[in-house]
Amino acid sequence: MRTLLVLLLVLGFPVPAAAAAATVCVTYCDTRDPSQAARETFPLPDKVINGRVLRLHADDPDGMAWASIDQGVPGDAVWLDRSWDGGATWDGLLGKASIPGTWTGTRTLMYNLTDPAHHRRGLVRACGDAQAVGCTAWIYPDVCDTACDRSAPAAGDSQPVAATTLSGRTIRLHFDGRGLAWAGIETGGAGDEVWLDRSWDAGASWPDGSSLGRTSVPAGATATHTAAFATRDPRGRLSGGAVRACGREATHAQGSCTAWARPATTRAAGALDALMWSYDPFTAWWPSSWWNSAVAVTAVAEAGGADAALARTFDVNRVAFPAGARSSDPIDGHFVSRAIDDSAWWGLAWIAVYDRTGDPRYLTEATTIAGYVHGFWDTGTCGGGVWWDRERTYKNAVTSGLYLRLTASLHRRIPGDTVWGARARTAGDWYLGSGLVNAAGLVNDGLTASCANNGQTVWTYNQGLGIGGLLELWRATGVQSYLDAAERLADAAIARLTSNGVLVESCDTGTGSCDDNQKQFKGIFMRYFGDLAAATGSATYRAFAQKQADALWTGDRDALNRIGQRWTGTAPNVTDWRTQASGLEAILAAG
Repeated sequence: MRTLLVLLLVLGFPVPAAAAAATVCVTYCDTRDPSQAARETFPLPDKVINGRVLRLHADDPDGMAWASIDQGVPGDAVWLDRSWDGGATWDGLLGKASIPGTWTGTRTLMYNLTDPAHHRRGLVRACGDAQAVGCTAWIYPDVCDTACDRSAPAAGDSQPVAATTLSGRTIRLHFDGRGLAWAGIETGGAGDEVWLDRSWDAGASWPDGSSLGRTSVPAGATATHTAAFATRDPRGRLSGGAVRACGREATHAQGSCTAWARPATTRAAGALDALMWSYDPFTAWWPSSWWNSAVAVTAVAEAGGADAALARTFDVNRVAFPAGARSSDPIDGHFVSRAIDDSAWWGLAWIAVYDRTGDPRYLTEATTIAGYVHGFWDTGTCGGGVWWDRERTYKNAVTSGLYLRLTASLHRRIPGDTVWGARARTAGDWYLGSGLVNAAGLVNDGLTASCANNGQTVWTYNQGLGIGGLLELWRATGVQSYLDAAERLADAAIARLTSNGVLVESCDTGTGSCDDNQKQFKGIFMRYFGDLAAATGSATYRAFAQKQADALWTGDRDALNRIGQRWTGTAPNVTDWRTQASGLEAILAAG
């Protein structure tokens, strides 16, 4: 079809209409006007066609490109081609434009270079028809992260999956200390081949990454290896690239490959990379859980990465949304809704991003959210506490713990504050006297209508929020009794919420499974438990935090660094971005 299209264009025959390419949206959607480009660069030399100048323009900050033709005559045409398989095939005639009468040039609209929401890496080129058809080269064929594709392997050698064997040959997948991958073949002979495959969709397909670095064992040798290739594409906003090593014995066509794997230069880096694989940069959240995305934002900020994604999440999501767009409830703007606890989670998220970046807009947003939450503090029922929802139906542990942590955090970050500090002190005293904490030192779900402990499930995140809120209040006031109370909650959790020293949720046990909310509870506990361990320097707390990280990394992680719900890896187990964010928080808690 491509050859036929070129012949038809050259001969001047009518071209059959092609199926419209699917619109791609990343920061912006395809067909954005080039006048709105954040920056214009020219990544390739111009292509000259019969005296006309064909030029490819790139807007790297937005991840888009467009084409232009100049010094032409009316009727000359220009367009973009975009390929998802390394240039083997392409969607053609994107944005095709012809020079109008009396003009000497024209340009296309802008199109996205890659499609991270669907885990596809694209290449783009400019093409033109000026009494002959010509195209520039493709951009960007090489992936560049800490280093670019085809680099020499650097120091450090981890082998995350078992080698594969073929006719006595051993084929291994290696990652160097930068996280770049290379493949090697051993105990072979002249003509044996080795290469890498690279996939952006967790090994389901690899159309643009087949046979990377393919090389042969030279005469007189028994081994060779490929160059090193990247598994992250920051320019293309692609995380979580997976690779495998493949090889072939010289006299046979069939080959053999290792399992797919992702690098982990550190535990936190590997877990963060796998979490960002699920992030949608256009909608700027982790579909489709609103408060869970706030918890993921906090984990990403505390992991110290993906600042651009954090900023985009803020910019895109601080507006209002109708019911069903981000939550079953409408979002009123500024991350608030009828769910008071959901709103408070976002307040804590923006404090974490403020701590990461120092940008005051995040602290301002957290203060706005806290003001909304404070509007539901009510002394008329149970002497205080924050209502769980706008309808004021329930006073529970999660909303109370969130409010305590949020108010104390604001006090510590707003110079000269007295308002939030007083509210935090009031909230802490009420929390400790409310009855939410039972005789065993565990936090039940909430209070009855008569303001008594309701005896409902002890969730780990409620225990963690109690620890985190009281710890932050101790930092704000220096009052030892608040720290003592936080430690009592921590000690009770170690004694009563674990199995063989590993934290378990009640829904982890037996043959059950946690729902999408409960999947993140243990990570939230570990966020605040790890904060307590760091603040106190307790060897016991540090050892407990390390045990959780070791357990999930060795027993609940696959070669793609995906972490499941059950940190011991026992069945039945599930893995998704919520369990990933939870596991990342446990890793961060271990320091």
